[in-house]
Amino acid sequence: MFQENTQQEYIELLEPTPKLYSKKCKFMAFGLRLFLKYTTILVTLVVWFFYDFFLAALALVLTFIIMGIVRSKLRNSSIPYTQREYPYTDAAIAEWYTAKELCFGDA
Repeated sequence: MFQENTQQEYIELLEPTPKLYSKKCKFMAFGLRLFLKYTTILVTLVVWFFYDFFLAALALVLTFIIMGIVRSKLRNSSIPYTQREYPYTDAAIAEWYTAKELCFGDA
């Protein structure tokens, strides 16, 4: 009546986002998180203040592309290969990068 599944299905274990324990590492992760999140807005506002609205729009598009590349490089250098297909926030990318690259002994 009931047949057992002869094929075993394996679920790959996901490595959780590393916890940061030292204040130095938490501060670096927080700074990186702020950099990833607000650089586009800050650069756009500075260009708008010093130059023109149209140059600010160009700066918005350009910094959006550049920060996407930076975010991608940080993500691919720190997150394990099997987990790269999942979406991560700026905070998670900052914690992964800080734990794996900057504070690997102190985390």
